[in-house]
Amino acid sequence: MNLARFIEDEFQQMSQRKNFENSLKEAIEDLNGLKFGEDPEYSFELSPYVYFLRYFLTNVYGAYLAWFLIYKTGLLPKHLNILDIAAGPGTMIYGLDLFLRSNYQGMNSSEFQIAYYSLEKQAKFQYRGLQFWRRYVEQQLQPTNAYFRFDTCDLLGDKSNFDKMPKHFFDFIIISHCFFYQPQLRQKANSNFQYIFNRCLQPDGYVLFIVQDKKLFSAYNLRHRQDYHLEYSVIRSFIEEMGLKLVWYKYLTSTGTREQLSPSEFGKLAREKLPLQSYISPLCKDYFNLNYNSSYTIDDYMILAQQR
Repeated sequence: MNLARFIEDEFQQMSQRKNFENSLKEAIEDLNGLKFGEDPEYSFELSPYVYFLRYFLTNVYGAYLAWFLIYKTGLLPKHLNILDIAAGPGTMIYGLDLFLRSNYQGMNSSEFQIAYYSLEKQAKFQYRGLQFWRRYVEQQLQPTNAYFRFDTCDLLGDKSNFDKMPKHFFDFIIISHCFFYQPQLRQKANSNFQYIFNRCLQPDGYVLFIVQDKKLFSAYNLRHRQDYHLEYSVIRSFIEEMGLKLVWYKYLTSTGTREQLSPSEFGKLAREKLPLQSYISPLCKDYFNLNYNSSYTIDDYMILAQQR
C-alpha cells in the first residue's frame, strides 16, 4: 500500500507535464527488453517508477527469502556490512528490513546495526529508493538501524573506479539480477566483480548471487529443466568464473517444478494459487495496459559463495 501511494503521488505531480506519457513509454519499452533477452539501459527519467511497479515487490520478496535462508544457516551477524552491487533502488535492504521486522523466532530488529553501501550506475534509482525509504520505512515505530552510503559508478568502467571503496570491510557482497545477456558485457562485468571481491570482501565474508533461472542457463546456451546434475554443473561453472567457491545454493520457484510452464499454464497457476499484489496490480493495469493481475512470483537461484 505504501509503495502504491508513493507512486500515485509522484505520478500525480508528473502527469501535469506535457512529456509525461512519452517519458513513461520510453521507460516501459526499455525494461520490456528483458522479455526478449536484451539488457535495458535503465537510464530514462521514469525508469525507477517502472521498475517499482513491475519488479520491485517481487524482488523484495526474493530478497526477504534470501536473508531468511542466510539467517537459518547461522550466517547473519548483528553488525552487518553490506555491499550491494547494481543496487537499483535498494531492493536488498528493503528485503532485509522486512525480514528483521518479521519478529521471526523472537528476533528483535533493534539489535541489528547495518552499514549499507549502494553501488549503482543510475543515480535516479538510488535517489528514488532513498526517497521511498525515508518517506515510509523510517516512519516505523521501531526503524531498523541502517546507515546508507551511495556510490554512483559505472560497473563496466575501469577498475580504478572501485579503489575508493573500503578494503576487506564487507560481510556480504550482493549481486541481485545484474547479469548480462551479451557475452562481452558479461565478461567485463565478471572481471570487475572479481576485482571488487578480492579488494572489499572480508576474509570470512560471503558473496550472495540472486539470478533468474532462465538467465543463468542461457549464459551457457542451455535450457532450464529438471536435471539436478546439469543444474549443479552450471552453478559450479558460474561460481568458478567468479573466482569463488560454492557454499550452498537454493532454487526458489512459484511453480514447484523446474520445467517451464506454457503462458496459459502459468496464468492459470497465478490466478488460482499465487498471492496478488493487491495495491500495485491496479496501477500496472492503468499505466501498462495489462489485462491480468500482478502476482508475487519467484524463479530465482540463491547462490552463496566465498573466496577460495
